[in-house]
Amino acid sequence: MTVLVTGATGRVGRHIVEQLLESGRPVRALTRDPDRADLPDGADVAAGDLTDPGTLTDALDGAEAMHLIAFGDDRYTPLATAPEVAARAARAGVRRFTVLTGTDAELVALRAVEATGAAWTHVRPTEFMANALFWAGTIGTDGSVRAPFGGPRHAMVHEGDVAAVAVSALLDASHAGRTYRPTGPEALSRADVVRAIGTALGRELRFVELTEAQGRAQLRDAGFTDDVVEAIVDYGRNPPAEATTVLPTVAQVTGRPPRTFARWAEEHADAFRALTSGRRA
Repeated sequence: MTVLVTGATGRVGRHIVEQLLESGRPVRALTRDPDRADLPDGADVAAGDLTDPGTLTDALDGAEAMHLIAFGDDRYTPLATAPEVAARAARAGVRRFTVLTGTDAELVALRAVEATGAAWTHVRPTEFMANALFWAGTIGTDGSVRAPFGGPRHAMVHEGDVAAVAVSALLDASHAGRTYRPTGPEALSRADVVRAIGTALGRELRFVELTEAQGRAQLRDAGFTDDVVEAIVDYGRNPPAEATTVLPTVAQVTGRPPRTFARWAEEHADAFRALTSGRRA
C-alpha cells in the first residue's frame, strides 16, 4: 500500500515519512520543491502543491492511503482547496485518509474527506513542542523568551508522537472514523518550557510575559495573518480543556508513552543553537 504524505517536509510530515519507511511501507512524499526536500532515502519524492490541485495527478497515481494536512502554507492558512484535493484523491484510488487539523477553520478538510465516502481518522493534537522554536531569536540575543499568557499549562505534544498516531491509523483500518487528540505526558507553563530549553542548552533563560496587545504585535511582525493571529490569541487567552489536559491517546494508539518536553528540548538543542546564530537549523 503506497501512502501519500502531504506536508512531508513539515514538523509532523517528516516524522510520518520516516516512520512509514521504518515500517517497510512504500512512501510518496509531497513537496513543492523536491530539490530542497532533504527527505530520507527510500521516499518517493513528488512535486505538487495542495493549493493547486491540478499539480497532484502524478503524486496521487497508485496511492491507496493519504495523510492530508488541513492548511495551505507556512502560516497555517486553512486549505481552501481541500474539497477538490479530497475528491481527486478518492477518484485516484485513495481509500484511507488521516486528516491533521489544528483549528476549527481547518475542519473543512475533514468534511471534504468525509464527503468522499473513504475511511478517515482525524488527528487533532494539542500544541506542538516545536512551537518553542519561535523563540529562538530572543534566546540568542539576550537569553529571554517573550510571550503572552504565561499562566495556563499546556499538554504540549512531541511531533514524532503525533506522527506515530497518524501512522497507526494509516496502517490499521480499526482506527477509521475516530478522532484522536495526542498530548504530551505533562502540562507545562511557559516558564516550565523555558527552563527545560535552558537546561538543554546549558544556560539560564528568562521568561518575560507580554501583554495580549504585545503578543498580537509579535505575531503580526512574524508574518501571521490577522485571522491566524486572533486564533492563536484566543487559544492562549481561553485554552480549551483538551489543550491543558493530559490524555492517554498516544499510549493507547501506539502502545508506548508520549515523549517529554525535556527530551524534545535535548533533541533540538542544536537547532536552537543554529537558529540563534543565524544559521539554518
